[in-house]
Order: sequence, then structure tokens, then C-alpha cells
Amino acid sequence: MKLAFIAAETNIAQSSKQVLEGLHGKCTNQEADIIVALGGDGTMLDALHESVQSNLDKPIYGMNRGSLGFLLNPYEQENLIESIETAISVTIHPLKMEATTQGGETHEAVAFNEVSLMRETRQAARLEISINETIRLPELICDGIMVAAPAGSTAYNLSAQGPILPIGANVLALTPISAFRPRRWKGALIREKSRFEFKVFESEKRPVSVTADSTEIRDIKSVKIWQSKQITRHLLFNPDHNLEERILKEQFSN
Repeated sequence: MKLAFIAAETNIAQSSKQVLEGLHGKCTNQEADIIVALGGDGTMLDALHESVQSNLDKPIYGMNRGSLGFLLNPYEQENLIESIETAISVTIHPLKMEATTQGGETHEAVAFNEVSLMRETRQAARLEISINETIRLPELICDGIMVAAPAGSTAYNLSAQGPILPIGANVLALTPISAFRPRRWKGALIREKSRFEFKVFESEKRPVSVTADSTEIRDIKSVKIWQSKQITRHLLFNPDHNLEERILKEQFSN
């Protein structure tokens, strides 16, 4: 089994990479059977985005050398090959975003966690929400709103009081951020096959940006979001540390 190691820029991640390459050898992502990501959840997201950019669908086994590590396994050295061989594969699909700016430019990006719209100034955003070409909320005044995939539902989405989504739930979370009007609207669960569209009102007075994971586009006019089934990625988890179980436990944590 050929392993390619990628690591965050921190000292602990880089030193772990050196140790593991000494034990298991070096190879490129293209030559590898498995890509091993060393760092935190940000490193795992970087690895996923790099795989999309290079059109390289290799299973990714993450080991926590960062802080949170929700998408990663505990770090180990000696039994790494055995752990990978017994790991459970989880299939995920990213969100696809198409944003149009006030200047008429179109930008595309993918997100494995969430796509979020946020106000750029002190003025609250004023948005219209359509799902499958039907207007569902004519006006939402808020700090922002996001569409979160199941794998990312425990990240920013959870911090904004959004629901935790089990892997394979076949839904996406639509979660407002500090909604002012309507005050009692808490968001919605929407079928994963749905297409979202957000239009920005009074954009000169109330400018809005959109962020797909780490890609940000400012001064937007409208955003379309959908789940891309054309892009498939596979994450590997230890049986006693699998993602589905961690998401379930998160729903009962204090």
C-alpha cells in the first residue's frame, strides 16, 4: 500500500509527516493508493479541495494533528497500515456554488462544509430565498444564511444553531444567521436534490459576500447552490471512530 502524506504547516504536523514518511516511504498523490492528511479539519478540507482541483479521487485517511479533528482519526504511527485496511469508507458529495456579482461576473466553487452568505457592513442583509424556482421566503433580513451539507453540519452550521445532519440523511440544512425578520424563522431541512437561489436586495446599501468553505466572493447579486453528485469523495474512519457515530454522539453532548 502506497501512502502520500500531506500536513498542515504547524510544527507538530510537519514533524509527524517526517516520522511517517521515514516509516512508510514517500510518494506523490498521483502514485498513492491512500492520501493521509495530518492536521485539523482545515487540513482535511484542503485535501478534499486539492483532490477536486487535480481531479484525483483517492481515499483520504485523516489523523488529528490539530485542534478539533472532527473529520479525522486519532494519530498513530506503528499500526497505520492495519488501521487503514480496516477503516470504514464514507462517501460524501460537495455543494456547488454559482455566484453572480454586481458587476455581472460569474464565479463557481465547491464546498464540503457549507456555503454561507454574509453581510459586509453594519447594515443587515436583505435576501429573497427560492427553492426549485419557487420563492419560499420573499424577504429575510439577517446577518446571513447558509446551506450546509451533512459532513459540515457540525461546523459553522451548528454554531449558528442549525441542525446536525446524519450522513446519508438525504437532506441539506438551510440555516439563518441572526435573523431579524421574520424573527421566529429557524431555517429548514431541504431535500438534497433541491436547488437554492438567493437574491440580494439593496445591494449597494447592504452589500453581501458569499463563502464556499474558504473561497469568498464579495458584492454579490445572486447565488445558486446545489449538491453535486458528479463529484464523489471517500473519507476513511476507524470502526470505533466512524463519522456516523461521531455525528450521533454530537447530538447528545452537553
